[in-house]
Amino acid sequence: MSNNSKAHLYLTIVAFIFAVNYTVAKIILNGGHVGPYALTLMRVTASLILFSFFHAIFIKEKIKKKDIPLLVLCSLLGMSINQMLFIGGLKLTTHISAALITTMIPVATITASFFILKEKTTRNKLLGIVLGMAGVAILTLYGKKIVYEKSGLLGDVMIFANACFFGTFLVLVKTLMHKYHPITVMKWTSIFGFFFVLPFGFHELINTPMNDFTLHVWMAIAYVLVGTSFLAYLLNTSALKLVGPSTVSIYVYLQPAIATAIALMLGKDELTNVKIAAGLMIFSGVFLVSKK
Repeated sequence: MSNNSKAHLYLTIVAFIFAVNYTVAKIILNGGHVGPYALTLMRVTASLILFSFFHAIFIKEKIKKKDIPLLVLCSLLGMSINQMLFIGGLKLTTHISAALITTMIPVATITASFFILKEKTTRNKLLGIVLGMAGVAILTLYGKKIVYEKSGLLGDVMIFANACFFGTFLVLVKTLMHKYHPITVMKWTSIFGFFFVLPFGFHELINTPMNDFTLHVWMAIAYVLVGTSFLAYLLNTSALKLVGPSTVSIYVYLQPAIATAIALMLGKDELTNVKIAAGLMIFSGVFLVSKK
């Protein structure tokens, strides 16, 4: 399998993990079992433990002191502040608004790639992003009533900032992938991320009634901690060693398409011509951006 094929396989798995995560995370948050910042702290802690373990056993790679500031910045943009912004914003705005604003991640990534990596923006990339955004918008908005409240403005701004931060993270962490193994990079960003999130999530976490958790809740937490906090980040950064940040970011658009496909298979949604068209637009957009 070529490096390009490996990267696309990794990114498809990541999109699937996050698509399922929307449903799984609701079991934890909507049930009031774990607070949003406590869950963020649990995620960063899980990342720290798992990446440190695999690094100590298999990698044993040291970092240079001159790269520590960049690792700290990547931790802020892609591990701690962006997650807290997303969760905090989601509490204030609607799921529809959040889903639409998240489509700005590829735009932010291409913009950051142009200024930081001097990566050329081709017509294929621009067309792919427009097609993907349009497909996500149709899939998200079709058949739903849009209700906007002024109180959601701050939430929208927070979600937008999260998208910009994560897009920039993908570009900056790419430079570290040229020097180190993905596990090394994620170990150190997790370490710094843990200390950034700790003041916000500690009080919420120690007051979490874990003794009341059912097996169903523990399984959902395990999925979030191992799937989205470890495996998804590992595959994302591994893909970044093989392809550009723009290609990695465009796979964000696959998440609502996969989530819709899962809902269809479970009989919780109906297939319509509009959804087929939206899906084709999303996959066409991903193809155009990923195409060499």
